[in-house]
Amino acid sequence: MTVIVVGIGPGDPGQVTRQAWDILSQTQDVYLRTRVHPTVPHLPVGPVYHSFDDLYEQADDFAQVYETIVDRLVMLASDGQDVVYAVPGDPMVGEGTVTRLLAVCGMKDIGVRVIHGLSFIEPSLAALGIDGIAGMQLLDATDFVTAYHPQINPDRGALVAQVYSRQLASDVKLTLMNQYPDDHPVTLLHGVGTTEQRVEALPLYEMDRRSVSPLTTLYVSPFETSGGVSSFEGFQETIAHLRSPDGCPWDREQTHQSLRPHLIEEAYEVLEAIDSEDACKMREELGDLLLQIVLHSQVAVDEGEFSMADIIRHVDAKLKRRHPHVWGGVDVQGDPTRVMVNWEQIKAKERADNGQSERSLLDGIPKTLPALAQAHEYDERAARVGFDWPSEQGVIDKVREELDELLEAVTPEERLHEIGDLLFVIAVWARWLKLNPEDALRAANRRFYERFALVERRAGQMGRSLREMSLEEMDVLWNEAKRQLNADG
Repeated sequence: MTVIVVGIGPGDPGQVTRQAWDILSQTQDVYLRTRVHPTVPHLPVGPVYHSFDDLYEQADDFAQVYETIVDRLVMLASDGQDVVYAVPGDPMVGEGTVTRLLAVCGMKDIGVRVIHGLSFIEPSLAALGIDGIAGMQLLDATDFVTAYHPQINPDRGALVAQVYSRQLASDVKLTLMNQYPDDHPVTLLHGVGTTEQRVEALPLYEMDRRSVSPLTTLYVSPFETSGGVSSFEGFQETIAHLRSPDGCPWDREQTHQSLRPHLIEEAYEVLEAIDSEDACKMREELGDLLLQIVLHSQVAVDEGEFSMADIIRHVDAKLKRRHPHVWGGVDVQGDPTRVMVNWEQIKAKERADNGQSERSLLDGIPKTLPALAQAHEYDERAARVGFDWPSEQGVIDKVREELDELLEAVTPEERLHEIGDLLFVIAVWARWLKLNPEDALRAANRRFYERFALVERRAGQMGRSLREMSLEEMDVLWNEAKRQLNADG
């Protein structure tokens, strides 16, 4: 007993292979996945053609349809007879029933023979005038729309098959717009390989405003950039080239330690761009920070330490492990506090599994963080386990207490100690106010910079130097600067 799977091509009857035609001609019963295909009316006369079209109306989704089709085919083959199953295109391209059939028949010791046919790929490439070996990507529309972000290398073209309805086309469009601009050029290929073939070039935002059918394929063209790449993989190649023998002498000699100050500097420049609310500046600075990360990764590759794939695999697994309410069965009832409690419990278990059960709750916070940010992180961790004042008033009282102790301090050592305590409890108070003290101080620094710069500029316009001005005169300019900046928003 054998299931013979026959590919009947993309739609032109003349493209059915001689082998497929001979098998169909010599068979009494042929089981079609669907009759909705241009080649079906032109198949050999003689066999009785059965189809599974009724299942599409009864089932909730394609997975259920495919499972039922496979069950019926296996049942027929179990009776000891050969079963001929005909599918559009090639059996091994975009045919979920065939891959499932191969797996089930393998477990049940039922033979499967695949008769290949022309798929939609070859006539699509011909219609586009593209060589498929140049990095073409193949995706199924129904699988594609289950992702929030398109799993496509934007430097390469992609064929998205079976865009069979306007609703599906709309879902595909929305997914693509997470990576591509609204007016990115795409092409709808209708009925490729048939006499009704039609090629329709259009911008991405219009693709769900056109008629589509089960024989519609979407082609997403590569990003056209002026000298740069758009994909992460392409950027890794750029960095690897820089560190190659044919690359840059400076990049070749860099180590993790030599790159360390650049990583810190770029991270702070990203923060500055965020604070400025300048999207273009943020895009640029995030790129500079990414450059440092990929450089460290390439140094590690060159030293045989680890690869970018290791970095991504590790952090992706950690994210999914620490979000069981997203990728598991844990119910946090939409409460962020429950999320943080679970997060700490999971981290504690991870430490225990790694033989680090005695570590402090505060471990893992970088010792190199700016002191105010570090104080905020220490306080956040301690508060998660209930080490906190019962009310905000307790924090305010503690601020006053620490201020009094600072005022009473006599020696430099005492003052250093007390002002540190005051700063720490101010950081705690900021948490109670749902503020990040580092952000608050950074904003205050920025305001001081802007006001002082205006004072300097105004003094210059007056032909005066700040060094020769009295405090009262500078205070007048300071208040003018405050009013001007407040008026400017």
